Amino acid sequence: MKINKNTSAAFDIDAQKGFTPLCPDELPVPEGDNIVEELNKNANYAAYRVGSKDAHNPKALWVASEKKPQFSQVGKPNVDIRWNSHCNVGTKGFELLDGLPDPLDYDYFVWKGIENNTHPYGACYHDLNNEKTTGVIEFLNARKIDTIIAGGLATDYCVGNTVLQLVAAGFKVILNLKACRGIAAETVNNALDKMKSKGVIITDNIDKLLKE
Repeated sequence: MKINKNTSAAFDIDAQKGFTPLCPDELPVPEGDNIVEELNKNANYAAYRVGSKDAHNPKALWVASEKKPQFSQVGKPNVDIRWNSHCNVGTKGFELLDGLPDPLDYDYFVWKGIENNTHPYGACYHDLNNEKTTGVIEFLNARKIDTIIAGGLATDYCVGNTVLQLVAAGFKVILNLKACRGIAAETVNNALDKMKSKGVIITDNIDKLLKE
């Protein structure tokens, strides 16, 4: 497959230490810290590089506790379930993985979930109804980008949701599996099935795709 670099962007989705074994008390995704090289490869085939971070507060209403465990329902408009506290601003978990650019060195960057009553997954909207834009779609459209090469953490939540938002906005999306990792096999497979059904191109790695 040929990728037109001039009309392509690479999207690094929540590639943060809080989603890796580097922060075992947060939301560690197995091998989540092994995606940097492939994310950087994605960027080699793109005219623009955009990224996102979870930017949370330790007192957010969705934070799990002993009495209100992880995955239990919250039932608020922009918070569905509880999660272990993660990616709190100013902590190690908030940081991007070593070897990635500084957020301000990306062409466009999104910080999401900073309000205590929000926990969005996708990086294109601040809310769960996909109404309050983060501006990244508008940025890409303004630069006549038509293809997104995506990776990040985790495949079954923030990556999957962001990819589906991008497809809904009219972009062709390539998901590089080597540039992302997921939480659990079942939820990863479900997310991949949803993405495939929407026409997402899924490849084991970017080099393999380019040889096809």
